[in-house]
Amino acid sequence: MFVVCVRVHVIAEQVAAFIAATKDNAHGTRQEPDNVRFDVLQSIDDPCRFTLYEVYRDESGFKAHQQTPHYLAWRAAVAP
Repeated sequence: MFVVCVRVHVIAEQVAAFIAATKDNAHGTRQEPDNVRFDVLQSIDDPCRFTLYEVYRDESGFKAHQQTPHYLAWRAAVAP
């Protein structure tokens, strides 16, 4: 297994847009053959802080994920 934990601090005014883009990415990622799990966690104490917990069968599955249209769209949407 290959696990990725992404911690993100989102600008308060962008939280709703971040959640929408991340839900789309998570949905697409869960359809990938090498994805085992993709969880989107939002902090209770600070709703601008998120953790993305991703599990892939191996590192090559993660690298393939980084080339998918849904990941590239997510990255472009949340980069700012």
